[in-house]
Amino acid sequence: MNKKEMEEKIIENYQKDESMMVLVFAQWCINQDLDPIEIYKKAYPNQEKNEALDYALNLTVPKEESETIANETLLGVLSLFGNDDLAFIVQEEIKKMQ
Repeated sequence: MNKKEMEEKIIENYQKDESMMVLVFAQWCINQDLDPIEIYKKAYPNQEKNEALDYALNLTVPKEESETIANETLLGVLSLFGNDDLAFIVQEEIKKMQ
């Protein structure tokens, strides 16, 4: 594998992982009866429509069919990808629920 192929593979893997992070966020919101789009807009009010979030919403299931996603798991995943603003808003929502 040459350098260019390796770089492409790394980018591809990152994009897959990032898509999984968005799906975890969206499913967590569904499980908490929260609107993922509204939560996302609170964190990133100036960002245009998020296509990755729209795609992830198509993959979510009703909360009755979903496994539980621990708050700490979501916060860890968001932190891993540097989504600190979104993690902050999620943390605020967690506090409201308690």
